[in-house]
Amino acid sequence: MSDTTDYQDYWINPRIRIAALWTSMLFVFVYVDLFSLYRADVRADIDAGKLFAFTIGQGFLLGVTIYVVVPSLMLFLSLVLRVRVMRMANMIVAILYAITIAGGAIGEWNYYILGSLIEAALLVTVVYYAWTWPKVTDAVPAPSDQSRPDTPERTTPKVHG
Repeated sequence: MSDTTDYQDYWINPRIRIAALWTSMLFVFVYVDLFSLYRADVRADIDAGKLFAFTIGQGFLLGVTIYVVVPSLMLFLSLVLRVRVMRMANMIVAILYAITIAGGAIGEWNYYILGSLIEAALLVTVVYYAWTWPKVTDAVPAPSDQSRPDTPERTTPKVHG
């Protein structure tokens, strides 16, 4: 039996890729922090009202909320902002978060380091996709041009198999 099957790999819009990367990063981000609650040293620090060098209070919790809200909003903003703004915002925010995540992993346990490496890799990939955003060429008309009557209609490739 030598049955060969050709699979069509559809092009995925970079906005969707970037939004999916932010989503994946947030899942790893949350789970790594959640797993920290299984550590006796972290629970003892929380019971003492401190976390790392910070006193747990309104200011700390507001700062942490802002820190988590920004990448959560990047997921939505990656889908709705104009391309120029979205590309720049993704590159800046992803680089800043990769730096803070790397800094937070210093001296941590192995699970935290692994999670931080994965988060940083996902953020580097966000930067890559934002940086290498496809440009409009003569071969592929811009979406606004596709509705014009003089633009040739694009056909969807057939899927075999």
